[in-house]
Amino acid sequence: MNIFVQIYRHFTKTERRIFIGTILIFIISSGMLVFLLFHAVTTEIPAPSSQYVEGIVGQPIAINPIISGTNDVDRDLIEILFSDLIDLSEAYKVSDDGQIWSVILKENLRWSDGKSLTSDDVIFTIDTIQNTSTRSSLNQMWRGVIVNRISEREVEFTLRTPYSFFLDNLKELKIIPKHIFGVIPPENFRLSNFNLEPVGSGPYKFVSFEKLNNGFITKYNLTTNEYFANHKPFIKDFKIAFYPTSIELIEAFNNGEINGFGGIDPNKTYDINLGHLIIEKIIPQYYAIFLNKNANSNLEDENVIDALNLAVNREKIIKEVFDGRAMDIYQPILPIFSGYNIKVDSENLFSIEKANEKLNKTKWELNPETGFREKISKEKSEILEFSIIVPQVPFLTQTVEIIKNDFKEVGIKLNLIILNPTDVINEVLKNRNYEMILFGNIMKSNPDIFSFWHSSQRFYPGLNLSLYENSKVDNLLESIRTNQDESLQVEDLSKLQTIISEDRPAIFLYSPIYLYIAPKSFGGFDEKVINTPSDRFENIQNWHLKTTRVFK
Repeated sequence: MNIFVQIYRHFTKTERRIFIGTILIFIISSGMLVFLLFHAVTTEIPAPSSQYVEGIVGQPIAINPIISGTNDVDRDLIEILFSDLIDLSEAYKVSDDGQIWSVILKENLRWSDGKSLTSDDVIFTIDTIQNTSTRSSLNQMWRGVIVNRISEREVEFTLRTPYSFFLDNLKELKIIPKHIFGVIPPENFRLSNFNLEPVGSGPYKFVSFEKLNNGFITKYNLTTNEYFANHKPFIKDFKIAFYPTSIELIEAFNNGEINGFGGIDPNKTYDINLGHLIIEKIIPQYYAIFLNKNANSNLEDENVIDALNLAVNREKIIKEVFDGRAMDIYQPILPIFSGYNIKVDSENLFSIEKANEKLNKTKWELNPETGFREKISKEKSEILEFSIIVPQVPFLTQTVEIIKNDFKEVGIKLNLIILNPTDVINEVLKNRNYEMILFGNIMKSNPDIFSFWHSSQRFYPGLNLSLYENSKVDNLLESIRTNQDESLQVEDLSKLQTIISEDRPAIFLYSPIYLYIAPKSFGGFDEKVINTPSDRFENIQNWHLKTTRVFK
């Protein structure tokens, strides 16, 4: 060692600098080499963490998959606390004709209270849904399905007609415990305390909830369910904090009271001042203006409808209403599905010039004084105008204001009727009393659009809001539902898009992108597409806040 010291002392100042620099380069290079080697022989995996707090606007009412209805908060909690049938299954098989589906459950399944979960629970769930006294929103989906017990672990479903997308029904079916609800009359389900203190089979189980004196529930406390059929969640305790408004929700995030939340208005992301990730997900849904041609004869004029469609500036709507976070949509099939026909889109692109050309082919003349097109006869002067029903939801009212101005650009007057969303659902949709209505269609993970466009669905509770009727479309929709050959499904879908686009029963607008706000360390939310906002929790057991490296 002394000899190296002696050599160093004989170095000049320049030589010492070179020597020290060489040593530093060697140390850094060695460190980098070790680092790269370590990364080459190891892989990063999620590590356990203690707690995550999700923020939600609203209140739980019935955390019960059978009677949850349309309350988004209930749906969120159900996704966390209950497992669907496929998650609980070891395997499933389908008969050649597609009418008989057999599901085999995993071994030793248990509810969060330790009781056994068997095929009896599956049969009880279906029977309860099909019982009209339960008033389950799932009744129509399971109507006519016969369920049989094969064994303690196997159950068989028999369909009246083949349904190629029945697997999606099984994936959505959350099983409820027979030992809890089997002793409760179906008409009393909504009175049970288990709707707020559920026993489930999901990745987390209920521990407790906290509420104010006025009854407002402020927090749900959940912890890992030791009987969960999949791998144990990486986050031990999952808490959900409830807030009255999105303003308070964002404030809670900025104050560090919650870790994450979903469904934020894109324009409000600028109100977040704490470090975060913005995670974007596609939801298979779209919004459109549905046209009731029976209510206004002018909607039967192809040139008028073409002009309405061409006059809508979707790009402007998406930029101003969604800060660019939405997909422009021109047809009832979304780009995420096989069989999507992109050629249909090119025929519907925004063009004020083309819209005016279409209208100039009609008898509607532009009145320079009013700015609207009119038809003048000996008896009267008629303005080209339409009325539209719009639910009082901020992004929908913003959308229709832009469209109103778009229509005015080509001389068409649009009268806005903005109503409470509840009134729209309970009254307007039931009576089909509108010329136009701005509304959304929520699809599944498959292109089954039967309920939206088949003529049998024209009247309530069907969802054919345009009262659309075309026998060719009916045949294609039925074929898509029953055909087990995917290539033939894709072919039918392509034909379907062309026909509906030519008939113009609606003006398709956009599909909003779902936004989730999370900490920068967040991971595990890897799905590109989620069917509903609640499906963000579908694989919540994979969520994590920490990682570690292990040897491959």
